[in-house]
Amino acid sequence: MIDSTNSDPESRDRQTDKSDSRDSVAIPQPDPRTREELHPPGSLAELLSISVPLIISAGSFTINNVIDRVYLSWYSREALAASLNGSMFHWTLLAVPIGVCMYANTFVAQYDGAGRKGRVSASVWQAVYLAVFTGLVLMALNEPAVQILAWTTESHDRTVSLLQIEYFQALNIGSPIFLATATLSTFFSGRGRTRPVMVVNIIAMLFNCVGNYALIFGAGFIPSLGITGAGYATVLSRLLALGLFLALILRREEADYHFFRHYRLDWKLLGRMAKYGLPAGWQLLADVGGFTVFLFLIGGLGANEMASTTLAFNINSVAFIPLLGVGMGVSTIVGRRIGEGRPELAVQTTWKSFWMTIIWVVSLAAFYLSVPEILIDQYQGDHAPAEFAELRDSVVVLLRFVAVYTLFDAMAVVFSNAVRGAGDTRFALWFTFGSCWLLMVIPTWIARWPAGAPSRRISW
Repeated sequence: MIDSTNSDPESRDRQTDKSDSRDSVAIPQPDPRTREELHPPGSLAELLSISVPLIISAGSFTINNVIDRVYLSWYSREALAASLNGSMFHWTLLAVPIGVCMYANTFVAQYDGAGRKGRVSASVWQAVYLAVFTGLVLMALNEPAVQILAWTTESHDRTVSLLQIEYFQALNIGSPIFLATATLSTFFSGRGRTRPVMVVNIIAMLFNCVGNYALIFGAGFIPSLGITGAGYATVLSRLLALGLFLALILRREEADYHFFRHYRLDWKLLGRMAKYGLPAGWQLLADVGGFTVFLFLIGGLGANEMASTTLAFNINSVAFIPLLGVGMGVSTIVGRRIGEGRPELAVQTTWKSFWMTIIWVVSLAAFYLSVPEILIDQYQGDHAPAEFAELRDSVVVLLRFVAVYTLFDAMAVVFSNAVRGAGDTRFALWFTFGSCWLLMVIPTWIARWPAGAPSRRISW
């Protein structure tokens, strides 16, 4: 995919890497043979050592979302209904830039596997420049984005529609922060050092949990900001994570990569990143965008239907988001094995991760089908039992569908990340487009507006 596995025509880069090696001789490093003995390449131990911290990191993000929406469900049903659409619209706009920026993970993995430490840092810098630039562009386009959101939610409950816009605007302020934070994390995750990513995300999660409650409901001198406060708290938690990643990069043990020496804009490297990362970005856009359109269609049915869908998908995130941690672990290991010239070990890792995720989702599916009320009742808050009963009944039915499709989610996440780690992003793009739009969005649109009857309600 990149030039790390071939002879590099850029003599300047070769010289830089040699210089890095000389400069880093005095820094004590752990014996790599010890690591291979503990976590043999291609083994389940290696997969777990890299994926488990990423799973915990993704799990912390899940807990963020779950707790945020529990708080919002206590605040009002309309705020809960608006939260998913508002955040998904924001992530739709972030999809292409974050897909390209996060593809730095594969560049880092392959360059590190090839021993090109200077190019590891240079790759992250190119992604940071792209993250900041695109984030600022999204902030500048806030008003047109709001107009699009207002137009697409015209059929929604008026209160819910306005709250969606408020939440989106609060999140959009932090677009450069979201993108830059995700990009800096690849400096660690791409090298298989996933524990720092885990620690940073856990700290940010704890901060977000406290900050969300304070800003949503008010505390002391802090006024109650409702759903806008939830957005601000999320932005502040990502800003904290950004600062923590920068502090970790400055540590002496990372000096081997000379991160701040390789800050120059490299158009050739940036072009390669765009070439291979754009298909990943378009894939994410097809996936997130399709899901967002699906939610807009559901939102047109009413506030109760949107709130039920939000609850179902929020509960499902407990199963799905950790899969993303496994997926990034697979992508990292596959990229590293490709950089080392050992693709057969990449295949072993892919199949081990597949069976691990199947065990996970089957266990949760059984939980969804047997005792869903345990999860649903956490959202009742101060709502009257009779008022919440209709919502609970809808979510119970929706979770039956969730229990089935999580199996296919597991397969899609593992195998798409495996081919992405190997450098093939186009297959994942077309697969996502077909499965998301042809099988979910278009059938929902047909069911939502059949034969010129846009007001028809769907019975779950």
